[in-house]
Amino acid sequence: MADNDWKSRLGTVYSTDPDFAYTTRQDEEPETLAPAAQDLRVWLDRKQRAGKVATLVRGFVGRNDDLQELARLLKTRCGVGGAAKEGEIIIQGDHRDRVIDILIRSGYRCKKAGG
Repeated sequence: MADNDWKSRLGTVYSTDPDFAYTTRQDEEPETLAPAAQDLRVWLDRKQRAGKVATLVRGFVGRNDDLQELARLLKTRCGVGGAAKEGEIIIQGDHRDRVIDILIRSGYRCKKAGG
């Protein structure tokens, strides 16, 4: 079934060349920087969350798998839920000080941002 990846070929113009091979564009993920080279910002946010507070960690540079792993670490240590998507980590609740402490102990450079 992996050979029948027709959704990735949508928008391709028909070709009469018998040797034509479909090539799908694959975006390369950036290489994950070392924790000491990361410059993370920790925000407190309530926009589009029905008035509920969430802690955001922005500025992570690296692969999505590493972002998911860092999010899992933060969610586990804070004992709350959250998500990691589009290069940022969302932690439910106001855990900004605890998140900064966890990140610093893990070797990341980070600081508070926003209001």
